[in-house]
Amino acid sequence: MHNAPAHLRKCRERRSASVEPPDEILVVDDGSTDETPDVARSFPVRLLTTGGRCGPAVARNLGAREASGDVLFFIDADVLVRADTIDQVRAAFADDPTLDALMGSYDDSPGSGDFLSQYKNLMHHFVHQRSRREACTFWSGCGAIRREVFLEHEGFDESYDRPAIEDIELGYRLFQSGRKMILDADIQVKHLKKWTFLGLLKSDVLDRGIPWTELILRDRRMPNDLNLQLSQRVSVALSFVLVALALAGTLYYGGYFLTPLFALLFLMLGRFWGEAVSIRESKRGLVWTAFIAAAITAMSLANHMEGMILPLWLGYGLLLVHHRYEYESERRKRYVRQVTAVVIALVVALTVVYLPTNLFLYGVLLVLVALIVLNTQFYLFLAAKQNRTFAMAAVPFHILYLLYSGLSFAAGLTRFYLFRSQPRAAGRPLGRPSGQ
Repeated sequence: MHNAPAHLRKCRERRSASVEPPDEILVVDDGSTDETPDVARSFPVRLLTTGGRCGPAVARNLGAREASGDVLFFIDADVLVRADTIDQVRAAFADDPTLDALMGSYDDSPGSGDFLSQYKNLMHHFVHQRSRREACTFWSGCGAIRREVFLEHEGFDESYDRPAIEDIELGYRLFQSGRKMILDADIQVKHLKKWTFLGLLKSDVLDRGIPWTELILRDRRMPNDLNLQLSQRVSVALSFVLVALALAGTLYYGGYFLTPLFALLFLMLGRFWGEAVSIRESKRGLVWTAFIAAAITAMSLANHMEGMILPLWLGYGLLLVHHRYEYESERRKRYVRQVTAVVIALVVALTVVYLPTNLFLYGVLLVLVALIVLNTQFYLFLAAKQNRTFAMAAVPFHILYLLYSGLSFAAGLTRFYLFRSQPRAAGRPLGRPSGQ
């Protein structure tokens, strides 16, 4: 844990309600500067500290050294277990003596109600629920491992000094040594984390995308599982084709001046749509979005590109209506859906008018349709768990995710070969604590 008093309190209270409580609970404080340690002391747990901000790898290794149980069950401070979670983990290891490590997944009802947190955590749930049971990696958000196996493999790599892929890296070492790991989709926990737009980009690119690429190159294996499935690799390629066609059309029709404005608009919309839960939280975002849309309108008029003005303002109006009514009564939610249907119909009508004379638009639509078809199961899943408006709003976020996943791979590839990255050393030896 690090500066997470509210989450820790909920996490610990939920564990207290377990049907089968764990044999012992160790809470490791990673240099908190607020009341988080005091919250931990208010519960019957053993509190350990890293002595400063060292990262989750160091914190978990410290807890593992001090633990006395045969099985280590790792849970983050912003994760809530279910009443039967501990019992499920204990039963899995008792029923299968050959099992070395076990993972669960986030559930389909994330703790934070904003769009971005719902989208990100539901994506995590979707990926894990459809992955192979025989795992090739490890996940410490809700993961258990036999203590002797953990110690034999020297735990998490402590050169990862911030939340990154230290658990994935451990899983790769376990897999290479022939250890049996499974992903049990029935073991589900709730994630309380509230994602921000910039925080999401930083985490997915710097803390996961680039180092995971280096890990793949180091071990020379890219499993067809989790976020690395073949369909996702094809989707990444299509997302780059989509951007290339859009840029080519922009240059061909002389609209290159709009590119930075649309990029700024997209970033503003991403942060606004993703993080705002109510109209009160989104007034500033609406004002800035309207300002950028007005600038695009002025530039379009000056350059005789009036065709994009109506779809632009229709989209802005839809955004305004959504944040005004989506979080209120069911009747007003139906109003949002009706307005959405009208806007989509108008945009489709405009597209039909311009399509015959615009080959670039034709190409963009074909690639976009291919992307949607390739990821239909994911979008249908979001629509079933939330609604169709949510699923449609997720499409541009998902395409952005595919784009920066590809860019992360390219950056990791360049960094690996340019600097000739050496395999990371495992964490320092994790002997049993004194007296055990």
